[in-house]
Amino acid sequence: MLSQERYIKIQEVVNKKGTVTVAELAKLLETSESTIRRDLTALDELGKIKKFFGGATAIQTNQFFVEDTIRVKETLMQEEKTAIAQYAATLISDDDFVYIDAGTTTARMIDFIENSKATFVTNGIVHARKLIDKGFDTYMVGGKIRPTTEAIVGSEAVTNITRLNFSKAFIGANGIDIKAGYSTPDVDEANIKKAAISQSYMSFVLADHSKFKKVFSVTFDPLDQCCIITDKLIDKAFNNETIVKVVSD
Repeated sequence: MLSQERYIKIQEVVNKKGTVTVAELAKLLETSESTIRRDLTALDELGKIKKFFGGATAIQTNQFFVEDTIRVKETLMQEEKTAIAQYAATLISDDDFVYIDAGTTTARMIDFIENSKATFVTNGIVHARKLIDKGFDTYMVGGKIRPTTEAIVGSEAVTNITRLNFSKAFIGANGIDIKAGYSTPDVDEANIKKAAISQSYMSFVLADHSKFKKVFSVTFDPLDQCCIITDKLIDKAFNNETIVKVVSD
């Protein structure tokens, strides 16, 4: 298991249980206690958990948010999402092999795509339907359906994605924070997003300004792994971390 995968699992366990010992984590992740101690030190330095002698505890903070259902998300920031989606669609070329992540802003992006010669892969049920309705060459990853977001997740979906090489990936995120990076409430969705980004030549996170300075329970990548497309930048410090395109500019 890669260190980033262990970090995600450790955060999930710590946030769920509140407190966990090194021995428990070592058994759960089938690795040595010395490796777990190093992981806890790293996560403590990143501000993800609080390390203590022999284990770790969750950081209780009001920065963490509950995820809305997809039906609620569709009603939020509609004008902002449309502006972001319109710009993102212009980045697709005829010869692109594109990954489109599940999410309401990425779904809206499909309405504006005009490059019928591009090929598309998605883990979003709504997204796949919209792509085929437009007659696009479309593939859908297989796996478990997560009802909250109507996304395909799980190890099978990750395996499918890691066999592909995308020219561009368009990713959704629940939270964007300078320290915590891009985050989401669900570890399975985090794994999908991370896999797609790692398999893509260029990656873009589509997020309206309400997503900034929010932290959800699972980080899937640091800010410099993707460009951000947004409607408004609430803090110019984000420009120091990655490329940010503000569509209203």
